[in-house]
Amino acid sequence: MRPKLIAILLGGLALAVLPAAAQKLSVKDLPPKYRAWLEEEVVYIISPKEKDVFLQLGNDRERDMFITAFWKARDKTPDTPENEFKDEHYRRIEYANQYFGRGLKAGGWRSDMGRVYITLGEPRTIERYENETGIYPMIVWFYSGLTGAGLPSAFNVVFFKKHAAGDYILYSPVRDGPQQLMPFYNGDMTNYLQAWGELRLINPTLADMSMSLIPGEYVYGMNPTVSSDILISQKIPMMGYDAVKDAYAEKLLRYKDIVEVEYTANYIESDALVQISRDAAGRAFVHYLIEPARLSIERYEGIYRTTFDVNGIVSDAGGKTIYQFDRRVPIELNGDQFAKIRDRLVSYQDAFPIIEGDYKISLLLKNTVSKEFTSVEAALTIPPAGTLTLSAPVLANRIIRNPDFAGQVKPFTVGDTQIVASPRNDFTVNDTLTLFCEVGGLTDGLKEGGSLSITLSRGGQIVTATSKPLAGVPDPWRVLEAFPLANLPPDYYTAEVVLLDADQKEVLSSRTPFYISLSAALPRSWIMYAPLPPAGSPSYVNIRGMQHFQAGDLGRARPLLEEAHRRSPGSVPFALDVCRVLFALKDYDGVRETALPFYSDEQNYEFAQFLGESSQALGRYDEAIGYYKDYLTHIGTNLNVLNSIGDCYVQTGQLTEAVTVWKRSLELDPSQGELKKKLAAIQDKIKEG
Repeated sequence: MRPKLIAILLGGLALAVLPAAAQKLSVKDLPPKYRAWLEEEVVYIISPKEKDVFLQLGNDRERDMFITAFWKARDKTPDTPENEFKDEHYRRIEYANQYFGRGLKAGGWRSDMGRVYITLGEPRTIERYENETGIYPMIVWFYSGLTGAGLPSAFNVVFFKKHAAGDYILYSPVRDGPQQLMPFYNGDMTNYLQAWGELRLINPTLADMSMSLIPGEYVYGMNPTVSSDILISQKIPMMGYDAVKDAYAEKLLRYKDIVEVEYTANYIESDALVQISRDAAGRAFVHYLIEPARLSIERYEGIYRTTFDVNGIVSDAGGKTIYQFDRRVPIELNGDQFAKIRDRLVSYQDAFPIIEGDYKISLLLKNTVSKEFTSVEAALTIPPAGTLTLSAPVLANRIIRNPDFAGQVKPFTVGDTQIVASPRNDFTVNDTLTLFCEVGGLTDGLKEGGSLSITLSRGGQIVTATSKPLAGVPDPWRVLEAFPLANLPPDYYTAEVVLLDADQKEVLSSRTPFYISLSAALPRSWIMYAPLPPAGSPSYVNIRGMQHFQAGDLGRARPLLEEAHRRSPGSVPFALDVCRVLFALKDYDGVRETALPFYSDEQNYEFAQFLGESSQALGRYDEAIGYYKDYLTHIGTNLNVLNSIGDCYVQTGQLTEAVTVWKRSLELDPSQGELKKKLAAIQDKIKEG
């Protein structure tokens, strides 16, 4: 039986930050194939953002990926092999070239009629006034029922042959006016009312249309309406791309070098929430959730399955990676389970520790079955522990209390309480909104007389409020405050938390918008996450230590990495990380002390490189060569190790062996310029004898 792919449409918005712009080509510098695609084939339907991204792509492979994604973004039925939008678009171009702009050598797609037809499609009705006495040939296209770009419910598009010659051109009530439609008009060319009166004697319908393209619109002072010109100069052109969610273009530009080729054209939007919380010791954790707009699941023999691959990167202000992680989360459901969730959103949730600093977080979620991906980017500021802080409110539509949660690290869970939130902050009147926020670093003065004010407001007017004194609260203080919404009408609201001192002066404040829906109930997401180590696990100590290491703070990294190793002495990853920090600190004896038990007793040859590098640094070159050779034999080729063997041979006077090793390295990677210089110098030395 062949697996079947099932897509669940969920809807949503994306948090996105465009990376620094790459060098942009001008259109004329594009290869002819892509220049024609941009200037002729999609010129009326590509958004400014899409065009900007396309011109930043560096090669034809990337442009082909973009073009595939461009059409997928417009495909209303992505699960079928046909792309009806693309087929219809090229049909319109062919029609325009066949029937319009016959006086244009470049083709009818360039004509005014061609442009409007390609953008809007077939008009509802066509009225021709080509043989009327006293007016130039005119054709009127009537449209109704089109949505998007702020179009009126019905409107006309008028074309006329100026001076009764050439091709039909677009008529503008403001630019042309009724006076330009009459070959024998001898009145004041600036007097629209006079011209309208003469045209009305010839054709009353065309006279009214000459002042406004929108049926029934009131014409003030008998001058043409500006709204008609806005219609033809702005709204109609925008219809070519207004309905397209072009965030995919930015994502393709950002991730084209990271995600596999088969994913690049399949960006889907998502909603997300990122929140910082601290444990009882003041250590910060990042909690995040991602809700993809579509979940595609493979059905095979009654089982519904897919896998999420999640990659996270935390980088500092200079772009240096401080922390990187990968998660693989399989999803496998039977028929009954799938039936329960098929109309609901999936909320992938996770948490990880983070050290103080200012960062950017980039989260990439891939669906391995459908080859779709989505992403989230956000800025994070983690102040030092003990700093006075007030987190942004998280608004839960439900909370779950369980004593077992207290010893766990669980996404969006504090103590024994799990906070179930929607990233859209959507509620119904039947919900109870539970506001969560965290206050840390309270001073003695604030604890003595300060308070925390929590308000819900609508249109700037407070509709409910509460105040909590700060005396006796823990640090950090986790605030949970429930607000039943039954008495509040559907509308947009703001939840605000304000930290006040003893004089009721604002010290810190934070706010979050939310809305109460007209719906009596909303489909809530089903939550999934990969199990995390318990709260006291040394793995979190190791992660923080490596974050300090990546940040270049070796002094703070060492004790944390050694603590994790001490608490879990058999962990190979922890021991390797200790070797890394000790080697960076030039504690070569410390590296040997840590690595030798794994190397000698367990024959774990991952440690051979550290032992080789430490021995080399200590001048024990023969010993280093032995470790390096063990590494190559058991782990595999590594150019740095191979080159280091050559360095050790030089130090021991074995120049011929060094030449052999370095030649082998250059065969594997001929681009090593510095190595070529070293090899040439040794070869010259051998010749000199």
